[in-house]
Amino acid sequence: MGLGLTYFKRYRMEIELGGGEFPQPRLAPGYRMIAWDQSLIVAHAETKYLSFRTEIDANVFSCLGDYDGCLRLMNEISHKDGFLPGATWLVAYDPPDSNITEYCGTIQGIKDRSGQGAVQNLGVTPEHRGHGLGTAMLLMSLEGFRRAGLRRAFLEVTAQNEGAIKLYRRLGFWKARTVYKAVEVAYS
Repeated sequence: MGLGLTYFKRYRMEIELGGGEFPQPRLAPGYRMIAWDQSLIVAHAETKYLSFRTEIDANVFSCLGDYDGCLRLMNEISHKDGFLPGATWLVAYDPPDSNITEYCGTIQGIKDRSGQGAVQNLGVTPEHRGHGLGTAMLLMSLEGFRRAGLRRAFLEVTAQNEGAIKLYRRLGFWKARTVYKAVEVAYS
């Protein structure tokens, strides 16, 4: 058994934040957006884990495939100097005839060293995909960047994640460059 490297192709996608406010998203019945609150860090971490654990990004970033890794990542993001609470959201679903809230979407935003908004880990749990939650969270995050005075935002996406790329393009993102992420893999 040994270790080798594999490379994942990723795109850095960018968007200009000028041109006025981003539209307020309308959520399907039962869904609601929850603004950042430190007391919800565990909910963000669990939602992140449930969103990514079976996706290709869990291979690219191993912490996304592990609950404890997601909790560490949320703690790191929320304590960064550039963390932007106004660009960080959680989506909750309140099923009819139930008192149990399901957290089903998460996004975080930071201001990077160059003064641009950086979208971190937009994730929707599999059973809640297809309801416009990714669009809604991204619009809210972009508006948070804009209100913080930022003029541009970016994200990175694995090239194989065609659905996400389609969403980002639809909202006005463009491919700024291609990057490759090296990942160690075990082989026999």
